[in-house]
Amino acid sequence: MKAPASLGLTLGLIALFYACSISPYRATNRVYKKQARAFGKSISRYPLADSFATRFVGTTNFSMRRPSLVVLHHTAQNSTAQTISTFTTPRTAVSSHYVVGRDGQVVHMLNDYLRGHHAGASSWGGATDLNSSSLGIEIDNNGSEPFSEAQISAVIELLGYLKKAFGIQRKHFVGHADIAPGRKVDPSRYFPWQRLAEAGYGLWYDTTAIEVPAGFDALMGLRLIGYDISKPRAAIQSYKIHYVPQDTTLQLGPADHKIIYSLMKQSL
Repeated sequence: MKAPASLGLTLGLIALFYACSISPYRATNRVYKKQARAFGKSISRYPLADSFATRFVGTTNFSMRRPSLVVLHHTAQNSTAQTISTFTTPRTAVSSHYVVGRDGQVVHMLNDYLRGHHAGASSWGGATDLNSSSLGIEIDNNGSEPFSEAQISAVIELLGYLKKAFGIQRKHFVGHADIAPGRKVDPSRYFPWQRLAEAGYGLWYDTTAIEVPAGFDALMGLRLIGYDISKPRAAIQSYKIHYVPQDTTLQLGPADHKIIYSLMKQSL
């Protein structure tokens, strides 16, 4: 017996609704896979058509991109869903490898070997185009509130995986504010950098036995740590967001000299 057309339509709508509820990002996942396949085809082609070379001989010695820096951000938005929407909308042209929700859920959005669009105009230790050498982690937070315990625990666990997978040095776990002084302030003064450093991710200072040499140039110390000091006040602001969050001044006093000297010694 043939089912009535209305029943068929109803069942179809139910199936569509059920499919969407299971995977609301099915369409964007398809776009991701299509683009990844296109990149794969582009890499595998012999580059004769657009190369000045007379022939192509494939070397046997090459590898995928290996990120050497991890950049932490706050999303400056109000939910994980909002951030995912931003990162799956082509016109925004922004993305990150991971998004960590307030409940500690970690969303992987981009293969670690691919280049994300999260760092923007930035530099660290003199290196630029940090999108090409870094992994981006966005933490769901609007920038004016503390981070949840679940988030920080998840971030620490994720950093442990990335450090082991790519051999990332302790000093190369930084914030967006660190690599873009004056342009970015995330992951905000609420972020517990000391706790991450105690777990092995990022630097922290110990000034108990620090003797700062006479004539120490603290600004040059910031440069040796990795900061771009071309705009000194911006560099000082970023340093304080990370290491002295309770201090909103743009001056470097004796206590700052000790902190910077301690960090500089660890960076060299």
